[in-house]
Amino acid sequence: MHKLWASIKKELLLLSRDLGGLLVLFLMPVVLIITVTLIQDSTFSKVGHTHIPVLFVSNDTGYVSRKILGSFDTAGSLIPITEAEGRPLTEASARALVARGRYQMALVIPANLTRDLEANTTENVASIMSKMGMGQPGAAVADTGVPAQKEVRLYFDPAMPSGYRVSVMNAVDKMVSQIETKAVYQAFQGSLGTGIGFRDKSFITFREISAANASETLLPNSVQHNLSAWTLFAIFFIVIPLSINIVKEKSQGTAVRLLTQPVGMATVFAGKVITYLLIAMAQFYLMVAVAVFLFPGMGLPPLNIGGHLVLMSMVALFSGLAAIGYGVLIGTVAKTQEQSAPFGSTSVIILAAIGGVWVPVFAMPKAMQAIAKASPMNWGLNAFYDVMLRNCSFLDLLPEIGLLVLFFALNMLLALLYDHKKRAV
Repeated sequence: MHKLWASIKKELLLLSRDLGGLLVLFLMPVVLIITVTLIQDSTFSKVGHTHIPVLFVSNDTGYVSRKILGSFDTAGSLIPITEAEGRPLTEASARALVARGRYQMALVIPANLTRDLEANTTENVASIMSKMGMGQPGAAVADTGVPAQKEVRLYFDPAMPSGYRVSVMNAVDKMVSQIETKAVYQAFQGSLGTGIGFRDKSFITFREISAANASETLLPNSVQHNLSAWTLFAIFFIVIPLSINIVKEKSQGTAVRLLTQPVGMATVFAGKVITYLLIAMAQFYLMVAVAVFLFPGMGLPPLNIGGHLVLMSMVALFSGLAAIGYGVLIGTVAKTQEQSAPFGSTSVIILAAIGGVWVPVFAMPKAMQAIAKASPMNWGLNAFYDVMLRNCSFLDLLPEIGLLVLFFALNMLLALLYDHKKRAV
């Protein structure tokens, strides 16, 4: 035990001499989680909660264009703009403004949309009524020809994210469909008599419910997702200072002096594991404190731990072990700091990318989804999600925790074998 404590004390002394690096270990994750959460909470929120200006060009003089314009006002998320630089918009000017990036999109209503919609609806209703034998005696359906299909054009800025484009197109399509459906109802009402009425209110509605708890409608927010992802990213960045310190010991002769002492490399590595595990846990609790106490004051959703802190701490603990094992292996194999630092940082970024920290795994191609299952960050991320979002128990976490422990043990074993083989030579 005395030898182990001496090893831990040595590691703490090494860290205390690099206060700048130690500060980065704690400051970097705080800046990351604040920045990314602020960006995602404001930029990637639902279109219904975001105000998007839309250039509105109407070539139709009927009620359809007026209803579409009124639907924008009701929706509140899409703000119609009918003039630019003091002049009414045309399709050409709106397209030019969008192409130059001044606006993200333009909506162009075709000419005679109201007239052709009424003609098409009246003809369809009259045809149906005639086939049902409900038309007026002696009345014939005028064969005026089916009006040409009308096209509402949406011009998008190429730099606009595809998610926004799809959301806006769905919103506009919903507006137009409601107007077209109401026109059909009104046509039937006119044919059947004024005493017949139809409900305009939608019969089918939608509600989002978390599958983890069907009795609650509170959905996961950006804070819960980012706390899990960037806590893991910060913990795995321990790989860099850990591997650098191991290389320093070899280059400065400290490792050779340690070999002359009555202590095994397992004890030396154990001191490193315990020391950096304390740092990993300190990082985790710092991130939780920022999410709980700082985020509400910044207008971000508060983090509701909900009694999961113990399980979250266990996930952070085993994730820290996996990161430390990886760092020890890199430091043991690398010969110079120029090898350990770039390789450690690059590999951590790659593990984060394929593990789902930046892009959800389900959005990746099938091949990348299979590769993601081999990333320790993916195991830790899934474990955090199981605790925070799915209300899983400790038994449910055993598969992910087992993989993290196995990853740690394998890396430590390889480091010990490589060190033993190198000394034997």
